[in-house]
Amino acid sequence: MLAMSEVNCIKTLRNEKGLSISAVATAMKVNWRTAKKYGDGDQLPQEKTHQKKGMMYTEKWGEIIIDWLDEDTKVKKKLRRTNKKMFEDLKAMGFKGSYRTVCDFIHEWRAAEDDEQSKGFERLSHPPGEAQLDFGTMEAVQDGEILDVHALTMSFPASNTGFAVPMPGENLECFLSGLQQLFQQAGGVPISIRIDNLTPAVKKVRKGDKEAELTDAFRHFQQYYGFKVQVCNPSKGNEKGHVERKVGYVRYNFFSTPPVIKDFDDLREQLEQQLKKDRQRVHYKKEELIEDLWLEEQQQLLKLPEEPYPVFKQFAIDFNKYNEFKLDQHLIHVPRARNNVQLYCIVYWDSFKVITNEGEILLSDARPYMKKRRFIPWKDILKDWLKKPRIIGHSRYTPYLPGRIQEYLKVPSLALRKQRINELITLLVNHDMKEIDLNFYEYLARNSEEQEHPYGVKWTDYDALSSNGKEDTAHE
Repeated sequence: MLAMSEVNCIKTLRNEKGLSISAVATAMKVNWRTAKKYGDGDQLPQEKTHQKKGMMYTEKWGEIIIDWLDEDTKVKKKLRRTNKKMFEDLKAMGFKGSYRTVCDFIHEWRAAEDDEQSKGFERLSHPPGEAQLDFGTMEAVQDGEILDVHALTMSFPASNTGFAVPMPGENLECFLSGLQQLFQQAGGVPISIRIDNLTPAVKKVRKGDKEAELTDAFRHFQQYYGFKVQVCNPSKGNEKGHVERKVGYVRYNFFSTPPVIKDFDDLREQLEQQLKKDRQRVHYKKEELIEDLWLEEQQQLLKLPEEPYPVFKQFAIDFNKYNEFKLDQHLIHVPRARNNVQLYCIVYWDSFKVITNEGEILLSDARPYMKKRRFIPWKDILKDWLKKPRIIGHSRYTPYLPGRIQEYLKVPSLALRKQRINELITLLVNHDMKEIDLNFYEYLARNSEEQEHPYGVKWTDYDALSSNGKEDTAHE
């Protein structure tokens, strides 16, 4: 390749001096073709392409690796081949290269894939009346025990308004009943709802050019209320990013410490009031009150039908020899079930009933998961309190104690607190906190027969004071 000064000389001799190509070649001592190329040709800059070389590109090995990598994208991550495994498999097939060669090829392939599938997301527009929907799992405390709550959350991105209702599960009945409650709180039905591939709603996910297929039950519900459904692409949570952030907002602001509740109705009322109060803040971008924006957006909602859609599921029951059938992974006993030719179960989001062919109700009860609770680890918590008895006044767990046990521990004397904590720890060896609360006065009386209070007050005295509605007068 000639230097730039030589190229300039050739062009000068050819174009300004008017020499022939042969004369230019003789003068510059270059080949005639070279003189022709630089004398008459235009040397325009061109993009350079580098031909990849090496056995991974010129032989079959690279194609094999790519096939494996493509195949592995369709299975769970923990089932995918490691670089080492692919290297060992290649060696068994006659590969003579090194482990580093394989790793470099895999790294380059993945980098190219990342370029093709940019991680940047398209900014989506949100017209008024369009909602997004998702479940979020949280915790509450009922009767001193932990309750798992599945908060069905609906957000309206245009005004940044959110609604949430607590449900005990994420099955079809909870999903549709939760939607009805959300519609009631919003005062209307969204024009369209964007969802991910929720099992109660989506039978087949979107694949290629084929749209997602909705379940029959959800499709009938959708047609009754008249809203449109937009199903997100698989693994594309950004397509409903607003409701995902709203779920996190609800969890952070209202469930960072599990609230104490009476039942689901109580929690629903709490959430509704808190989210209504939350609308009194200024929109993060539009600099207007969210409440004002919502009142404007609310006008776009579809009108609620006069009668709510009946949400239930009915199925024939198969009993075992003990007159039991399974519901929500629990065995339900129905007395004299085999005296009937066929029985049916009708389930709602919170209850169920067993009926005969004629509609006679043989059994009606709350669904088993309505009674599902997890114990608070009181023994471990009390042991921590024993080291720092002052914390009882502001511990996150104190509100979860039964009322009279709270008062029993909230005494001014730290030494007395420690003693009472120790007594509770002893009782928890053979009893749970609910049982201790139910038999509180009995345990006090039993202890009073064995010993007097070190500060001069017997347990029976405390019992009498408590039952008369007076405060504990024990003092240091």
